[in-house]
Amino acid sequence: MKAKEFDKRFEAGEDVRDALDLAGARRPMLESRRVNVDFPAWMVESLDREARRLGVTRQSVIKMWIAERLERRVS
Repeated sequence: MKAKEFDKRFEAGEDVRDALDLAGARRPMLESRRVNVDFPAWMVESLDREARRLGVTRQSVIKMWIAERLERRVS
């Protein structure tokens, strides 16, 4: 499909997913990378309490808090 036809279908609100090859799609800067961090036991216990309170995983709490801090720094 030519770009003009794709644009026309998209602008008309048609479903254009069949024209896309999503197998190799990436989200730049949102790909996960594994890091290892050692925390003292008291910190892990505090993280776990907060995670239970929020109903999320420990990893989610860590990610949220780090993201909040980094966003404040950039702003």
